[in-house]
Amino acid sequence: MTAKDFLNQAYLLDQRIKSKSEQIQSLNELATSCTATMTGMPHNPNRGTSRMADAVCKIIDLQNEIASDMDRLVQIKKDIVDVISKVEDVELRILLEQRYLCGATWEEITMNLYHNRRWIFRLHDKALDAVQQILDGNERSH
Repeated sequence: MTAKDFLNQAYLLDQRIKSKSEQIQSLNELATSCTATMTGMPHNPNRGTSRMADAVCKIIDLQNEIASDMDRLVQIKKDIVDVISKVEDVELRILLEQRYLCGATWEEITMNLYHNRRWIFRLHDKALDAVQQILDGNERSH
């Protein structure tokens, strides 16, 4: 796994959690907007569960997935914090923390570290190299 892939794990999982939360909100709206249609036509009694029951079951499943994903997210962030703390250069650590733990944009990082964007990208490359060395060292020690 590359350093960037390792560091992006938290962001990607967080995006999945947000997506599942949006799905829950949509399903909640579906479940609470029960509109009866009166057609006078007979309905199949073997049709199965209602739309509302299906939505509630899906909501429960998604809530369980989110809880599991949140546990994984906490562990991933702990792992990322552990690796970032091993980077010797303080400025590189700050850059990594702001970008991968706080989700700061490049513009915010340039303002916080008082550098231009090009220099921030150079520092970022340097920081990724440092993280990759740490990750490679961890793989050899296990």
